[in-house]
Amino acid sequence: MPFYHQLGKIPHKRHTVFKKADGSHHYEQLFGTEGFSGMSSLLYHLERPTQVSNIGKSYSVEPKVAVGKNMTSRMLKGWDVPPADDFLDARVILLTNNDVNVGVAAPRKSLTDYFYKNADSDEVLFVHKGTGTLRTLVGNIDFEYGDYLVIPRGMIYQINFDTEDNRLLVIESSSPVYTPKRYRNYFGQLLEHSPFCERDIRRPQNLETHDEKGEFLIKIKKEGTIHEITYATHPFDVVGWDGYNYPYAFSAHDFEPITGRVHQPPPVHQTFEANNFVICTFAPRLYDYHPEAIPAPYNHSNIDSDEVLYYVDGDFMSRAHVEKGFFSVHPAGIPHGPHPGTMEKSIGKKGTEELAVMIDTFKPLKITEAALKIDSEDYWKSWIEK
Repeated sequence: MPFYHQLGKIPHKRHTVFKKADGSHHYEQLFGTEGFSGMSSLLYHLERPTQVSNIGKSYSVEPKVAVGKNMTSRMLKGWDVPPADDFLDARVILLTNNDVNVGVAAPRKSLTDYFYKNADSDEVLFVHKGTGTLRTLVGNIDFEYGDYLVIPRGMIYQINFDTEDNRLLVIESSSPVYTPKRYRNYFGQLLEHSPFCERDIRRPQNLETHDEKGEFLIKIKKEGTIHEITYATHPFDVVGWDGYNYPYAFSAHDFEPITGRVHQPPPVHQTFEANNFVICTFAPRLYDYHPEAIPAPYNHSNIDSDEVLYYVDGDFMSRAHVEKGFFSVHPAGIPHGPHPGTMEKSIGKKGTEELAVMIDTFKPLKITEAALKIDSEDYWKSWIEK
């Protein structure tokens, strides 16, 4: 996020001596992105953050592509992906390209037996079901239904769930995830026309500082491979930090929809952006207020982007037979729009309680083998008049 945050104890000046009470030194670490030109934070550790004591096994978690060149509109039943105990085993990637992985997870157990670091991607975890705490080396964030958890690449974390009934939408970005440029001024401040502001961003609190030596397993994802590496000191040994690079939470319930007299285009719902894709929030909102407005979205051509809509809650006005956890996938190159009859039914309606997350990609998405297992095979026929 492009604004400053600080937790714990830090020295007055960066890159200077910072001693412990016993006279020994703390160890400074620059946690940055895009070399030395992106957002960064300075972390101060009790021990050197470089002490690898063992290198274990490695194994691939790359998604297996079934359809590399997709021109079929699809409906995927995301909640048909079965739960799994382990946090990483529960992740199932359904759609992929070089810019983004999109999938789901239904982890039953908290991630406590090891630590996780995604060195490939920024992660956006949308909490569809469940509550708990994201625990990181720079502090903790409580989460609940409707929260986006934005976790920058390289962040070491664990996650505690309050129950075993959890559902996550998982988005992995190969480039940094930012707030949209058009919502920010030259200095990075969110502007008055933005549908959310800095007050809505929940930053890390309750910094844990563990002064422990032993064996601490970190599973690191790099180039689609999990590497199991053991460190000799606890990863959460940070006594203080400051900067701009850290995880945060934003609730979809805090997104303030932009509405108008006639139907507004999808970019008004944009919430995040990355290289070659955007994430949008379709939040409960009043419909268009022109006396002859058609609230249902007009038919539009997906010429330059694949459109993925993940259905969270509410009555989905433009789609027939949609349930929680479904994905609609509309590939670039063909138009799509409301199902037969839904346009007519929308006329005169005053508002909607629907909640959905949209991912628009500007490079084609590939369909994985896991996605085909939950595909509603005849969705592409659903626009035919009966």
